[in-house]
Amino acid sequence: MAEENSTDPKREDIGKLLYGCEHYRRRCKIRAPCCDRVFTCRHCHNEATSLLSNVKERHEIARHEVKQVICAICETEQPVAKVCSSCGVNMGEYFCEVCKFYDDEMKKQFHCDECGICRVGGIENYFHCTKCGSCYSVELRDNHLCVENSMKNKCPICYEYLFDSVKNVRVMKCGHTMHMECCEEMMRQNQYRCPICSKSVTDMSRMWRILEDEIEATAMPEEYRYQVSILCNDCNCNSRVFFHIIGHKCSHCNSFNTRVISNTEILDVPSIN
Repeated sequence: MAEENSTDPKREDIGKLLYGCEHYRRRCKIRAPCCDRVFTCRHCHNEATSLLSNVKERHEIARHEVKQVICAICETEQPVAKVCSSCGVNMGEYFCEVCKFYDDEMKKQFHCDECGICRVGGIENYFHCTKCGSCYSVELRDNHLCVENSMKNKCPICYEYLFDSVKNVRVMKCGHTMHMECCEEMMRQNQYRCPICSKSVTDMSRMWRILEDEIEATAMPEEYRYQVSILCNDCNCNSRVFFHIIGHKCSHCNSFNTRVISNTEILDVPSIN
């Protein structure tokens, strides 16, 4: 009999990974304090309420204000806790009392006191940048341009709020942020400039060399051989260069990420005696 019982799952592990939603595996649901409705997670709540026909009724849940949860195993409603007070199961293998967050899938979750929310990936792999206002990969420590509260904005492509998004976020060379998948799709469309400040989002030196070769091989007609003033989006410096239909190279940083701000074309006008 003892041998038979040894193969049974521990009480706290009953139902593990069998319950949840498309966002999280967990053995409980939450009662939203804002509308008193029951959802599996905050994302389920926010997606449902964003579709309400009455715009004034649309809202998002304040995760820290959740007070009640419902066990998925025995359906007992109770105050927020890791272990069900009735059947004794873990309602989440990972549990954060601050965020009222449950997850049966272990993803190296950790709570950041400065962010005020839980993140995934292992606390040893991240640091909190005070100026940017968010956790960044340790690879970016002393290796990124700080933009104040850069993560507390919407993705410039899809407009989803970045700070607590579950999608991977990219910190660009300019310090601005956007979803990794949005950035990759943008570059697949041959767009390599930050949608916010227009600086190059990646190393473009290879592309600049290709443009130089094309310009070298493409002479402009005589009537188009005049100088223009350009502003470089990458270094913010002005240059005066000869006009070319393919592009204009910054005289300071050699970037072709430039814009024409004026031209000095000499027009044919009669001389005055």
